[in-house]
Amino acid sequence: MDRVALRGLRARGHHGVFPEERREGQTFVVDLVLGLDTRPAAADDDLTRTVHYGVVAEEVVAVVQGEPVDLIETLAERIAQVCLRHEAVQQAEVCVHKPDAPITVPFDDVTVTITRSRA
Repeated sequence: MDRVALRGLRARGHHGVFPEERREGQTFVVDLVLGLDTRPAAADDDLTRTVHYGVVAEEVVAVVQGEPVDLIETLAERIAQVCLRHEAVQQAEVCVHKPDAPITVPFDDVTVTITRSRA
């Protein structure tokens, strides 16, 4: 399976379990690796036979900016489902970063990574 990756998609969302996270929001960063067969697109040099990563990026940002959820696990699941709606995409690996998580000790990042495939 071939892979198309998008790294560092940034959007402001209001996800989290604490009222201040919901109220103030924070930046989330999303990395995607989409599994698909790129041979048909490459053979014909045809965008319609692959995944349009610009469209996927816009859809992912819309999910992050959209309906708040408590957990970044839930956010990752919603993003994976959006990716799998694209016909060419057979698998989606989604990593959601929450670099401003409300943690009281020094840290660099919090991430949740999931992989989902077509059933």
